[in-house]
Amino acid sequence: MRMITRRKALASLGGWAGMTLTAGSALAQPVFPSQTIKLIVPYPAGGATDALARMVAQKMQDSWQQTVVVENKPGAGGTIGANQVAKGPADGYSVLFTIVALLQQMSLMKLPYDPIKDFAPISRVAISPSVFAVNASIPVNNLAEWIKLVKANPGKYSFGTYGPGTSAHLQGELLNLQTGMDMLHVPYQGAAPLVTAMLGGQLTSAFLDAGSSRQHFPKFKLLGVTGSERLSWLPQLPTLKEQGLSSFEPLGWFGLFLPVATPKPVVDKFSVEIQRILKLPEVREKIEAMGLVPGGESQDTFAKVIKSDAEVYAHIIRDAKITLN
Repeated sequence: MRMITRRKALASLGGWAGMTLTAGSALAQPVFPSQTIKLIVPYPAGGATDALARMVAQKMQDSWQQTVVVENKPGAGGTIGANQVAKGPADGYSVLFTIVALLQQMSLMKLPYDPIKDFAPISRVAISPSVFAVNASIPVNNLAEWIKLVKANPGKYSFGTYGPGTSAHLQGELLNLQTGMDMLHVPYQGAAPLVTAMLGGQLTSAFLDAGSSRQHFPKFKLLGVTGSERLSWLPQLPTLKEQGLSSFEPLGWFGLFLPVATPKPVVDKFSVEIQRILKLPEVREKIEAMGLVPGGESQDTFAKVIKSDAEVYAHIIRDAKITLN
């Protein structure tokens, strides 16, 4: 009887120990999120990237009942903030909210991280086509006439950009390559001075971001748009692809990334949440009011976009011999 009693006692003790261990494991791994989440924006406050990040942060905070803050970490073309996330803890509490420049820089500079191998893509939040515009005083009405005019006047016409290595730069050089034009590249420090130069007549043409420059479009002649589809709010403007040009399909975008080693359940939770947020009517309305197209695709779809975009940009940079020097 004593042996049986002892065995029962040991079994009971073992069961209690197992329950204690399980409880301890649960306490050691609280349900995500259990602390403040940081959306790292590698650009200054006040721009479109910052505005979109703050909108997402607020919606996420309301849903998860956990503080979500935006931290602006500008510098070195966005690489400082991106590197902070890439090399930081892969626990889901530090998220990169950045733009397509993340991929373009792969072929332009030596980076302390690999934009494809070191990040787990979550989703695009918004998509921004580029519109090729010329000054209203230029005597052309379509892209074919512009090409003919530039070729007939070597060295006379220019295209402005937000700076060396930007989407506008790559697109302008690609247009030169495919048409045989010799438009001179004139870089500016950002969108505001570029648009100002276009309005003032100092520039003859530019690829303008549809989001930041939309309100100025009526003052220019618009000759084409990037991407595979026309803009819903500019249905009369043909794509560059429709006009016989190639490799203009990649679009500007604003997207979310986590460090690649982040646990899959955490990545999945972010993916589901972002897709939910981007289906909200009020969110879509705000994004569209900025002249942007709402995103919200799956992780796999975004990963395919990233791979395709990176290959196109690498070819353009190589073929046009674009450098940052």
